[in-house]
Amino acid sequence: MNRRLSVFNVTSLVIGFAFLYLPILLLVIYSFNASRLVTVWGGFSTQWYGALFRNEALIDAAWVTLRIALLSATLATILGTLAALALTRYGRFPGRTLFTGMVYAPMVMPEVITGLSLLLFFVAVDFDRGFWTITLAHTTLTMCFVTVVVQSRLMTFDRSLEEAAMDLGAPPLRTFFSVTLPLIAPSIVAGFLLAFTLSMDDLVIASFNAGPGATTLPIKIYSAVRLGLSPEVNAASAILIGIVTLGVISATLLSKRSVLRSRRNAH
Repeated sequence: MNRRLSVFNVTSLVIGFAFLYLPILLLVIYSFNASRLVTVWGGFSTQWYGALFRNEALIDAAWVTLRIALLSATLATILGTLAALALTRYGRFPGRTLFTGMVYAPMVMPEVITGLSLLLFFVAVDFDRGFWTITLAHTTLTMCFVTVVVQSRLMTFDRSLEEAAMDLGAPPLRTFFSVTLPLIAPSIVAGFLLAFTLSMDDLVIASFNAGPGATTLPIKIYSAVRLGLSPEVNAASAILIGIVTLGVISATLLSKRSVLRSRRNAH
């Protein structure tokens, strides 16, 4: 049964996509504005991109953000994968309910509460706020998302493949690295990318746990916007949008190529 799009559906889609993407398009356009006033078009220019790369404060914040995102995403991926294995493979064990609640709590808890609780913890243990406090906070935030992604793959995993490998003499550790890990690798990579993105985008938790010399890019941009809109912020945002767009296009092309290759191998 074919259903045609009604005028109402088309209008709703247009309004919805315009609401989501029109501000992003305007931001990119005004990043090429020659005028310092971000709301007044003064002609086409790329001067603000040059000013952005000469702005050492923004460059340092971007470098700090990238390092925190890579490190916290790596830690979250390792811990989240181990948590998913524990929840999937070991059945009912003492403290499972408490463990599950602690793993998934950051996912449903407001970020303000998470950030404040971590701040109070670091103050209580006399841990100086800075690079490592933000890294640990982001690891705590993103680990639960990795656990969900990896656990969903393990729930549908064919255990007979592991049993066949162990029947052929492979020890459990070799079975995990030779059979299990390659099969769940896509979910681990997806969890890592999700954790990396959440860390790059976080503002609230980083604001609570930031310290001297550890200003992330979202905090820097938010501070700059509070003092007044700057075309350099538009340029920085446009570059981030371009990087994300290229990443999405590359992932789509690689996925299509993989599907075509599997179909050719099947034939």
